Formats: sequence, C-alpha cells, structure tokens
Amino acid sequence: MRNMVEASVGRSRNRAGIVEVAAQLLREHGAAAVTVRAVAQAAGTQAPTIYRFFEDKDALLDAVAEHVFAGYVAEKALVEHSTDPVADLRAGWDTHIGFGLANPALFGLLTDPSRATRSPAMTTGMEVLGARVHRVAAAGRLRVPERRAVELIHSGGTGVVLALLSVPPDERDPGLADAMYEAVMRQVLTDGPALPADPTTAAAVAFRAVAPTLPMLSDAERDLLSEWLSRSS
Repeated sequence: MRNMVEASVGRSRNRAGIVEVAAQLLREHGAAAVTVRAVAQAAGTQAPTIYRFFEDKDALLDAVAEHVFAGYVAEKALVEHSTDPVADLRAGWDTHIGFGLANPALFGLLTDPSRATRSPAMTTGMEVLGARVHRVAAAGRLRVPERRAVELIHSGGTGVVLALLSVPPDERDPGLADAMYEAVMRQVLTDGPALPADPTTAAAVAFRAVAPTLPMLSDAERDLLSEWLSRSS
C-alpha cells in the first residue's frame, strides 16, 4: 500500500512539473510553442513520458490553461470584500482585464468555447463573479436579474480583452476597457439604492437576492417568493 501511495505521489509531481514547464513555454512563446517534443526537452524527459500523462497536445494545453487559471481564480476568491459592492465589482473587472492582457496566449485558450465549457476553473471564476453581482443586487443597485448582469459583465470583459489583444500594444486605446465598463454598468446598475431608474425591477431584484436568507419562510415559501419575484424582474 505504501509503495502504491508513493508511486501515486510521484506521478502527480511529475505531471505537475510537466504542466509548469508547458505553462512557462506558453507564457514566453505562445500556444504554438507548446509541442510535446518542446515540453519534453524543456522538462528534461522524453516524449513517451509526456504521453503517459496527456493524450495529445490539446490535452496538455487544457491542463496548462486549467492550472494557471485555477491559481488566478483562487487568488480572486480570497480577496476581501469592501463595504461597497459596486467598487468590488469594478476592482474585479480591472483584475480581469489586467490578467487577460498579461496572459494573451492563455486567454485565447480560455475563450475557446470548446475548452471553456468543460473547465472547472472557468466555472469557479463565473461563481466568483456571480457572488459579486449578488452583493450588488442585495444592496438594491441592480436594474436587471443577476444572471443577465453576470452575462453582460462577462461578455463585455472578455470582448474588450480580445479587442485589445487583436492590435499591437502600442496601438491600443488605453481608455477602451473603462469605456466598455461604463457602457455595461449603464445597463446593469441603478443610479443608487434610493432613487433607481426602475424602482419596481430594482426592488424585486434586491428582494430576490435576500429572500433565501429570510428565516421566517419555509423552503416552499422561499421557492414561491422567488418565482413571483422572477416575474417582476
């Protein structure tokens, strides 16, 4: 049993080492440089060793993208919230833009629909965004349902990073990300909790955000209330 455990640990370490080497190649030279032969050479091993862990280059790239993005998402999840959920939302947007521009090859992999739909790290990242949007809704600052807000923010952030990456760094519009954020927020946020542009919708969204925590309601009552509020928003 002990030998089996040690072998498993050793296998995990070898795999992690290969992924780290491949991640460095990706950062420094792009996805085209991450070939099985190049990774094997950089890792000081042979191609058959790589194939024992990964079926092909695509499987290796999937592992690299998952590894790097999972670390990024974990750091985002650990960031402490301030007392202003809208400010936290903006901070998350800026972090996302910065990460994308600093990791162009990885961002290209992550935005490939065939990879994004099966990425646990991407799912976790969307949950982090969803939690930030939920805090904004609970504060009475959301004018649209939470799901739509998440989709608008995600698509806006992804789109602006791809647009910026499509041109040389010295030709990029430095204000494009800020302009996109402001455009998305005009669709997502009310002017303030006291005087929203659409009081009925904003109130319904806010109440729906806190309804699951109301202790005086039964599970069935919470479900019914959520259904009513969904119709209102």
